[in-house]
Amino acid sequence: MTFKHLFIYLGKATLLGLFMAAVILTVNQLLPHNASLNNLFEPRSNGNVELSFAKAVRRAAPAVVNIYSLSIDKRQPLGNSALQGLGSGVIMSQQGYILTNFHVIKQADEIVVALQDGRKFTSEVVGSDPETDLSVLKIEGENLPTVPLGLSTPAEVGDVVLAIGNPYNLGQTITQGIISATGRNGLSSGYLDFLQTDAAINAGNSGGALIDTNGSLIGINTAAFKIGGDNGGHGINFAIPIKLAHSIMGKLIKDGRVIRGALGISGEPVVPVMAQILNLPSLNGVVVTGVDPNGPAAKAKLKVRDVITQYQQEDVPGVEMLMDRIAETQPGSQVTMTLIRDGKAMELPIIIGEKNITP
Repeated sequence: MTFKHLFIYLGKATLLGLFMAAVILTVNQLLPHNASLNNLFEPRSNGNVELSFAKAVRRAAPAVVNIYSLSIDKRQPLGNSALQGLGSGVIMSQQGYILTNFHVIKQADEIVVALQDGRKFTSEVVGSDPETDLSVLKIEGENLPTVPLGLSTPAEVGDVVLAIGNPYNLGQTITQGIISATGRNGLSSGYLDFLQTDAAINAGNSGGALIDTNGSLIGINTAAFKIGGDNGGHGINFAIPIKLAHSIMGKLIKDGRVIRGALGISGEPVVPVMAQILNLPSLNGVVVTGVDPNGPAAKAKLKVRDVITQYQQEDVPGVEMLMDRIAETQPGSQVTMTLIRDGKAMELPIIIGEKNITP
């Protein structure tokens, strides 16, 4: 082989290598941010390699349990039990802690947890948080399967996700979709906190797992937005983000309930007209629109039309952030808020109260 031929041969090999590298990089860019080629391609018995989510399902599905909520009719002589509801749950630790939805278990006198390997356990309720619709159960067992957690990688719009649960008591079922919208991860409540997905979440899927293509848990399935009854959610389904659910779980295990701070106010974002009327330097902050006369804000002399611009020296960009910070503050703590009143900035110390939540 002459030097010319060797040069041509090496040049072709180099170009081929660069081309393949470009193809791999392009494919990786098209994949969800938390996916990898190894997880998405599955070898088959016929020798072919196919796109598949089987690895993700194998990692997560054993930890998704069926929850049978039984209610005992005490009016009957033998105390006959009746099936009140069906749902799903996720085993979070080897200690037997299970996350599920509060609405799945709230009417149950006895809760039976069935694993995918055939084992069944009677569970106890560790604690519930109606505001986020979460409950923690506990079972006693050995070699319990647990789900991998996706705490460090937040879900993004467009990510491919899988919902695992027991819809209509048909047995464990997997549905697939994408993240349609993402929410916050704070302790205040509302649909804005949820992940929105078009993966089907039907009756019985509640409390089940929403996983990414690596098999990591990113949310707890909780609700479908129904229009005109139970005929379908038109692809609008919700899951509680795992970061929030994991935080709530820790609080329920520790205290049996979630202790939230309260200020006793209602507020609205600052709009241009309001900023002009109140002589505000920017649109950041929250305009106080209501003050509970018996709440901590009233005791601290906070007034309607005050504009809260900082909470504990942290800028307040809007209502959601402020409500989250208040909820996350330990009741009894004294905080300092910076506000604008009648065009002048001032600081106001306030002792945070406790939010009362009734199931």
